[in-house]
Amino acid sequence: MRIPIIHRDSTSEADGPSCHGGPQADIAGLPLLAIVGCPNVGKSVLFNVLTGAYVTVSNYPGTTVEVSRGKGRLDGYEVGVVDTPGMYRLLPITEEERVARQILLHERPAAVIHVTDAKNLERMLPMTLQLIEAGVPIILDVNFMDEAERLGLQVDVVGLERALGVPVVATTLARGKGTTQLKETLVAHVRGHCTDCPSPASRPAVQYHPAIEAALEDIETRLGGAYRLSKRMVALLLLQNDDEVVSLVREQDGRSADEILQIAEATRAKFGQPISCVVAHRQHEAAKRILRSVLIAPEQRLSGFAERLSEVMMNPLTGIPLLLLALFLLYQFVGVLGAQTLVGFLEDDVFGTYINPWVNATLATFVPWPVIRDLIGGDYGVITLGVRYAVAIILPIVGTFFIAFSIIEDSGYLPRLAMLIDRVFKRIGLNGRAVIPMTLGFGCDTMATIVTRTLETRRERIISTLLLALAIPCSAQLGVLMGLLGSQPNLFVLWAMVVAAVFLLVGFLAACVMPGERPTFYMEVPPLRVPTLGNVLVKTYTRMEWYFREVFPLFIIASVLIWLGRLTGLFDLAVSSLVPLMRWMGLPDQAAVAFLFGFFRRDYGAAGLYDLRSTMTGTQLLIAATTMTLFVPCIAQFSVTLKERGWKTALAIEAFIFPFAFLVGGLLGRLLTALGVIL
Repeated sequence: MRIPIIHRDSTSEADGPSCHGGPQADIAGLPLLAIVGCPNVGKSVLFNVLTGAYVTVSNYPGTTVEVSRGKGRLDGYEVGVVDTPGMYRLLPITEEERVARQILLHERPAAVIHVTDAKNLERMLPMTLQLIEAGVPIILDVNFMDEAERLGLQVDVVGLERALGVPVVATTLARGKGTTQLKETLVAHVRGHCTDCPSPASRPAVQYHPAIEAALEDIETRLGGAYRLSKRMVALLLLQNDDEVVSLVREQDGRSADEILQIAEATRAKFGQPISCVVAHRQHEAAKRILRSVLIAPEQRLSGFAERLSEVMMNPLTGIPLLLLALFLLYQFVGVLGAQTLVGFLEDDVFGTYINPWVNATLATFVPWPVIRDLIGGDYGVITLGVRYAVAIILPIVGTFFIAFSIIEDSGYLPRLAMLIDRVFKRIGLNGRAVIPMTLGFGCDTMATIVTRTLETRRERIISTLLLALAIPCSAQLGVLMGLLGSQPNLFVLWAMVVAAVFLLVGFLAACVMPGERPTFYMEVPPLRVPTLGNVLVKTYTRMEWYFREVFPLFIIASVLIWLGRLTGLFDLAVSSLVPLMRWMGLPDQAAVAFLFGFFRRDYGAAGLYDLRSTMTGTQLLIAATTMTLFVPCIAQFSVTLKERGWKTALAIEAFIFPFAFLVGGLLGRLLTALGVIL
């Protein structure tokens, strides 16, 4: 199960066309336009401008990284477009960068559009220089010109084009400015001629250390294979010990490969630091030298409200209160509006008053077989239980959560949250970067488990996988729990405190037990932006489509399995085996049914608790909600954990979580009793 968490570019972008389930884009044989660049620079906006609705999203072969491909038309020419994952340079570090580089290595684009942020050209231009050195047909798109001008920055686009020797177009993609000129430049590349483009002869060459230049020249003369990138770039990546390029050279150059690799090894031995650092330093120096003549910046960069708010969000003294405010607003929107108002209307007024009574009456009148009546109606029927849970309880909750998450995602708040909690996460063996999979876990723990691949070390990946499985409720489960506890806000606060304490304690103990280096942290922090209504609605629609396609059927399947279990007696046997655990935690025996539902999906189990809310005290609600939160992950999340971490780690996590959840629930009940707390 996968939820389309659309987080490639947290800007005011319309990701609508790149949703799952839309018209498939068959772009084989068409001229390919590859969009590259750092995260948060507007790549997806450009992708949508070029493609329209003919888009497909799929994993890149051999990876879990999603790549969007689409078909577009430029001045009568049909083209294929690929939106690559975010990358900072041609020497990859993350899986996303590796996939983006593979597209350049193996797919021979007709044009490569490097999208950059006009406010951060000094940081992004080194990548442009690398693409130029790689010999790809590059067009530089300097985006966010409006924001740069607001900060007092002026970019001499003509001068930059002359200095680089490649076409440069200034745009504000979110508002459609500059897109016409960009399309005209792309058409010229697709047609194979560009009368207004700079001469390739004027392209600058980054001058490296003499030892590196000598090695580059020597390696270039020995490379005889057919490469998509220039031989100079292949040699440069070899010097930086790029594993994929090393394998490519061995494949292409055969016997000469050993001599070439020996030259690279001998050159690396001449430097007291990684040669990649030496190369990166020269590239940044070259970028700064070019920008001195084309970038006019005020002596003191203007600081607007967004910049001041950004600093406030990352300062612990002010960022924590703002985080609490954001959580309160999230609770009001999802927990009160979604989980109480909308759920109450659908469950009580729609299903309780009309649909379920009509279904049961119709079955009693027209279906003489009790077995079939129990399958469709009754207490555990496909419609009266499965559809009711999916539509009346889960749907309004995930809908409001998806709206809220899209707003948070597009605002640029998540990277600032990562900066804010980096210090806390280091105590549990992680760093601020782990806030991304943890936050995505509140949407779908399955997808978040996949995203842990972006963490640097195996230790971090295992710890984050454990914490996702244990203490991060998915959107559906979280929303139901908000509804379960929403009538008493003090219960919700206590639940959040207990789960957070468990999260930190288990993370701290795991970090102590597991050996490994202290994690480092770096992250791109995009500007704060006001989310656009259209983008939020499109993202919400895309995720709701995912819900109906992938989650809704699971509720139907679970209802059928429960029906089969009741026919065979296995359902009652399983319920009776859980009753002693319910009594240990001080819960009513009926709660065993909800926890049995939780084996299928935790949100299904949470919905079962929601049905029992009127029969439990506040203390029992708190214990039940806490235990269900810490309960075993859903089948989809377990299968992904099995694939990502291996069967030993996956089974060890399951073996720890199952008894631990009930242990915490029982101890919490005894602690409240010992303290004389009555809720």
